Order: sequence, then structure tokens, then C-alpha cells
Amino acid sequence: MSWQEELRKSIHTVKQLKKHISLTPKEEKQLEHIVGMHPMRITRYYLSLIDKKDPFDPIKKMIIPSGKELNLAGSYDTSGEKESTKMGGLQHMYPQTALVLATNRCAAYCRYCFRKRLVGLPTEEMLHRAHKAVKYIQKHKEINNVLVSGGDSFVLPTKVIRNLLDKLSEVDHLDFIRFGTKVPVTFPERILKDKDLLDSLKANSRKTRRIYVVTQFNHPREITQKSADAIASLIRANLIINNQTVLLKGVNDDPQILAGLQKKLVSIGVNPYYVFQCRPVKRIKENFQISLEKGCYIVKEAKKMLDGHSKRFKYVMSHRTGKIEIIGILEGDIYFKYHQAKSFKNTGKFFKRKLDKTAGWL
Repeated sequence: MSWQEELRKSIHTVKQLKKHISLTPKEEKQLEHIVGMHPMRITRYYLSLIDKKDPFDPIKKMIIPSGKELNLAGSYDTSGEKESTKMGGLQHMYPQTALVLATNRCAAYCRYCFRKRLVGLPTEEMLHRAHKAVKYIQKHKEINNVLVSGGDSFVLPTKVIRNLLDKLSEVDHLDFIRFGTKVPVTFPERILKDKDLLDSLKANSRKTRRIYVVTQFNHPREITQKSADAIASLIRANLIINNQTVLLKGVNDDPQILAGLQKKLVSIGVNPYYVFQCRPVKRIKENFQISLEKGCYIVKEAKKMLDGHSKRFKYVMSHRTGKIEIIGILEGDIYFKYHQAKSFKNTGKFFKRKLDKTAGWL
């Protein structure tokens, strides 16, 4: 079975979900309402990782809709993406990086997705004319890297990925290209069943201009033999793999779990890159976000259990003013540093705030 055929067999209706997960009539009605607003898709592979005997299973929480999504606290654009949009599908917030939103689809729709406003939904925020985006990148010499994301860039047909790579390869001032994708986690068949994809990536990942994959493992149980095989295939194609974990209530908000995840990532050749504070997005904030105080504690205690390679990640938040590293707490203050900044004057700036024990964001 091709990866396309396998993807079509994913669970995307409440009726299909009921065959695998017990739902009360009330839950069924709620989920029908929620899925009508924010689509559901769960690959058969990812569904198989759920422990159906555990009502608090972390995989289940990340992928199966919940009535808690009816809570509207928060914002749909917490990081100011609208302000950084230069044309449909192209954002330019930091001088060195262009972000291309190449698709609004994913292999699986995570319930904590910070782009909930557009993923799986009709939107004008996607890339429609690749040549215009490439022309913008060519014009702006300060851009040294492009992140192709979405949605999930690897759900695009291989031909589309190859064409986009060919266009970006014409830009001399790019040092590297990144693909944001969660298919190694939720749908490793996409990689394992498509030699053409691997060949296309390998052909474009050269000694002088590497291709990076930025993926997102959030829990140690997501690292299976299949996902490890997918990662190994990407590494053999000369790609470098980085991981961005999101700190999520009820999923990995425990030092032992977070440390265990980072150790397993290093063991399969994935570089721990960031641990993100969950953004205060509508339908997500109350269900998934923990306080900054708790986040600092979890990260500090997890790092005590880790070696140099597995503790390389930074604990950060993607704020509308920039990517802010969360340093830690000292004597009633919480300390921060701009890792990247929208305004040049803030680059590298340290600052502090009085600790609010309930705050989950700045």
C-alpha cells in the first residue's frame, strides 16, 4: 500500500473514531461540534500508540479532540504571524529566516497546534505562487535560510517538494533549507515508503548547503522502531534532524518524562533543539499550557538527569516580539533573554519580571 493510500485510511470522522475509542453520547455530540470547526485526522499508526485502557494517555490527549477545545481563552495568533506576513504563504519576522507556509494539511491534526486558525481549513495564508516567494527571498540578501512548513511540509507530493527545492537552490545566498514536519512521529510510512522523496532530499543536501528536518517528538512513547527507522532513512539521505518539543500539560510536564524523551532522541540521532512553552492559543491554552514557574522547574530538574548532548535544548517562547529564552527563577524574579528578536535593539537583551505563579506567557 502506498503512503497516499495509507493516509486516506486515517480516522477523520467521529463515527470512525467510535470504533476505536469509547465515547459517551455527550462526548460524541461535543466532538461532532469540535471537528466541524477544527478537523480531526489520526493515522492508523499513531492511533496504535494509544493505550486505550488509560483515560489519561498522553498520546490520546495530543491527538483526540476534547470538549476542552470549547474554551476560548487566548488568541489565534499569539506570535504575531500576521504582522510578519509579506505575501500569502511567506513570513519574514527575523532578518535571516524566511518562513514558507507550503500547505495547510498535516498527516495528523494535533489538538495543541498553534496554527489552529488555519490547519485543515480554507485559508489565504498558504503559498500559492512559489516563484513570487522565491523572488522575494532572492531580493533579500540578509535571508540565509528558509523554513518550509505549514501544516506539514512532508504531506506535499514529492514532485512539489522537489520543484520547491529546485527553485530555492537557485538562491545563492541561502546557507541551508529546513523542512518542518511531524511525519516521522505520526506517519513514518511517508518516509519509509517513498524512495523518490529520500532521493530528492539527498540530491539537494550537499556539503555546502545542508537540508535540515525540524520535527516534534513530545513523549518517549512516540519513539518507536518505525519512527527510528524513518529518522535513520533521513540521516542516510544526508539530512540533519532537530527536535522541537512543546511542554504540554498532561503529556510531558514531568522531569522524568522530559529527560527520558531527550535521552531517546539522542540515541536515534535527533538533536534536542528547543523546548517550547505552550502558546496561549484559543481552544488550547486551558487544556495544554502550564505556568512558567512549573515549566522552569520541570526543565531545571530534567537537565539534572541529562548529559551534554541531551541537554543542549533551550526553553523558549515564540512571542510576538521574538523568540525569548526562559532562563530561570531567582529570588522572586523570572529571567529571560531574547534568543531572536523582531526588533534589532532587543537582540541578546536580558530582562526580568516579578514572578507571577499563575502566568504562562508574557
